[in-house]
Amino acid sequence: MAQQKSLQLPRGRPRTFDLEAAVEHAMNVFWSRGYHGTALPDLLRATKLSRGSLYAAFGGKHALFLRALDRYIAEGLARLDVELDPRGKPVAGLRACLSRYAERTSGASGKRGCLLVATAMELAAHDPQVKRRLTTFFKAMETRLAGAPSRAKAEEKLGDGGEPAIAARLLICVAEGMLVMGKTVQNRATTQATVDALFDQFIK
Repeated sequence: MAQQKSLQLPRGRPRTFDLEAAVEHAMNVFWSRGYHGTALPDLLRATKLSRGSLYAAFGGKHALFLRALDRYIAEGLARLDVELDPRGKPVAGLRACLSRYAERTSGASGKRGCLLVATAMELAAHDPQVKRRLTTFFKAMETRLAGAPSRAKAEEKLGDGGEPAIAARLLICVAEGMLVMGKTVQNRATTQATVDALFDQFIK
């Protein structure tokens, strides 16, 4: 009896697009329009994908949004890791971090705002997946920011009564608040003055 040849199923067509580039393009659309303000045709134009390709790669609008949000969060935490590198001076790192936020609140960048802040206002109250990501991000941000005040306190450069954990939460509120204010008419000098005043109060 002749040995039967094993059947080989045809393979699916390989992807011919850059998955991460598509996520980045989608992120920019969600960032500009918000989740509810973004329609599927907007995403198809931005990613240059067909409806079938988008659903096959990501599973739909919500899943693509979560991928875009994850990318935005990863990029934000990566910037914090550079600015708050424990090998550097803690006060200088904090100033660089807050000055970057001040820069982002001015001009066209300021009017664009922050994807995380916008998402928190739009979706966090009723979308558990989004809420979990935002909670994780702000905890990670707080941990990173608390490290610099801890080192500043050890060097006796943190103001009297300053506690690193409280300082970290304050810095988050100031940073995110500046991003909200930047949606209105704000200039770099105004926001930088806010940063300088904060350091005058808490840093020796």
